[in-house]
Amino acid sequence: MQFLERGRALAADADFRQGARDMASPSLGLAAWGLVTGVTMVKSGLSVPLAMGMSLLVFAGSAQLSALPLIAAGAPLWVLLATAFCVNLRFVIFSAQWRHYFGHLPRARRLMTTYFAADLNFVYFVKRYPDPVPTPAQQRYFWGGVAVNWPTWQLTAFTGILLADRIPPHWGIGFAGVMALLGLSYSLLTEKSLWWVAITAGAVSIATYSLPLKLNILCAIVAAGAVGWWLDSRRSRP
Repeated sequence: MQFLERGRALAADADFRQGARDMASPSLGLAAWGLVTGVTMVKSGLSVPLAMGMSLLVFAGSAQLSALPLIAAGAPLWVLLATAFCVNLRFVIFSAQWRHYFGHLPRARRLMTTYFAADLNFVYFVKRYPDPVPTPAQQRYFWGGVAVNWPTWQLTAFTGILLADRIPPHWGIGFAGVMALLGLSYSLLTEKSLWWVAITAGAVSIATYSLPLKLNILCAIVAAGAVGWWLDSRRSRP
């Protein structure tokens, strides 16, 4: 009963509602991406229970989409782990920034926050709170975004998993997912250096497309990371 009362109070909070409203704007693209990921998991050979478990446990669309072709191709485990690790390296940067806001929280709450943290949460959060000074309103805003982001992803991913065999290929849902992913990526390109990183990733991925086991993805990530590190080191020099 107390939990329900706290939930109702949180839903009525202005900061919580603002976080939900901000996250609602890109939810259509997120839904398309989640649907494509769900379909792709089943088409790659995962059973329905495994696909649902992966969606709930991993909750990282880019890592899932990167790993699925490798799973289908029978890639070695080290290639699969290395690719997922490199794809998610950006969360190290996100966490370093979020530490200024949530570093004072108990460890259990920080771990729970880590699971629900996503790219869009970070973009809208930092945009609303550019000064890294912790306040109680920030936590409510964060969970407002999560209240839209996480259910949208899971519901659409589960829909794609359950309807994978009924969705005709001529619907072009894969292309819709790519376009949604591009739209979400575009929202992250807020600085000139990030544009150079994105261009590098795209160019290297195309140049190394013929590599087996989708290793072009890993090459693109490494090259883009190196360019981002170099640009950041130049900017930090006195």
